[in-house]
Amino acid sequence: MTKWNLIIDVEKCEDCNNCFLACKDEHVDNDWPGYAISQPRHGHRWINIMRKERGQYPIIDVAYLPIPCMHCDVAPCIKAAKDGAVYKRDDGIVIIDPEKAKGQEDIIKACPYDAIWWNEEKRVPQKCTFCAHLLDDGWKEPRCVQACPTGAIRAVRAKNRHMKATAASENLQVLYPQYNTTPRVYYKNLYRFTRCFIGGSVAYEKGGVTDCAEGARVSLIKGSEKVSEVVTDNFGDFKFDNLAEESGRYALEIVFKEYDKKTLEIDLKTSLSLGTITL
Repeated sequence: MTKWNLIIDVEKCEDCNNCFLACKDEHVDNDWPGYAISQPRHGHRWINIMRKERGQYPIIDVAYLPIPCMHCDVAPCIKAAKDGAVYKRDDGIVIIDPEKAKGQEDIIKACPYDAIWWNEEKRVPQKCTFCAHLLDDGWKEPRCVQACPTGAIRAVRAKNRHMKATAASENLQVLYPQYNTTPRVYYKNLYRFTRCFIGGSVAYEKGGVTDCAEGARVSLIKGSEKVSEVVTDNFGDFKFDNLAEESGRYALEIVFKEYDKKTLEIDLKTSLSLGTITL
């Protein structure tokens, strides 16, 4: 049977919050019997966008990570709920029954992604429903997907084997695989949020003039292994991304025209901007 999945491209998210606003528009002051009671106007973020700044001046980037309910196949919230108050549908969507779940605040604590919210007024846990009420009415995608202007969020209904093949071909990852919950939300370019980079600029001096070293070969070496090699652009800039934080010592080797090779030793803890390296 086909099941619903979300694919979120971290590189395409611009933190516009259209997805968040569309969710509010759909669920605030609206009861969807059997799916969810109305979402509070303030406090809840059924799709919560996290923000991370990497690097230091002059090389800095910012990534945004939308986190909805992961609709896990091995969902801790289902195990924590009493009387079947949380269940997984045949199409993969996890639903909190708004009647059965009343008073069950422990359901919130069971989610390792902090994707479940407590409605104090109604005394019920709530979360993203994948807009199941709309899908059951014939919609092709939930509101967050429809509202995203950059195409950062996609809804895919596919058999498990086809989704596995898509994940492999597009290099998709799940968030925090160590939780062992088998999420149905996949991320593209997740390294932009979870990993780090080494970047800098190469310049050279000639005839008393300092200029950008376009076309310099910059190699990143760990131990005896060359991790990667890049060529500087016309501004002399280079960047090695998708490196593990706290990954230890690296050597950076720069080769440019007739200039002597330059080697820098780096102890990588988090994203690092090396500034201008003059040959």
